[in-house]
Amino acid sequence: QVQLVESGGDSVQAGGSLRLSCAASGYISSVCSLGWFRQAPGKEREGVAAVHNAGYIRYVESVEGRFTISRDNAKNTVYLQMNNLQPEDAGMYFCAAGCPSGSWWIGALAAGNYRYWGQGTQVTVSS
Repeated sequence: QVQLVESGGDSVQAGGSLRLSCAASGYISSVCSLGWFRQAPGKEREGVAAVHNAGYIRYVESVEGRFTISRDNAKNTVYLQMNNLQPEDAGMYFCAAGCPSGSWWIGALAAGNYRYWGQGTQVTVSS
């Protein structure tokens, strides 16, 4: 089992920044990928960014150049630095852990490939 606890969500104005954190505990060696997903009301959960144990990183196109995912293995924590936030970035942000089968590059941002999920942290962006 892996437990994930997110923090850092807040309300900001468009153009602002936030840094989300996800602290992982438990059988962390069983997972190879940590990811951030978001879900706005009435919409499907969307993969935002993911990082593989080997250091590979993927972003959804809409956040490229604005968001940065990083991990601190000593602290078992993964971060999501979000800059130039826009109203369309608003939603509940979830941290997830798992090990996508097949090509990681293809499955890294697919929610179905992640077994463990945090409770989420809310991000609100006002225009």
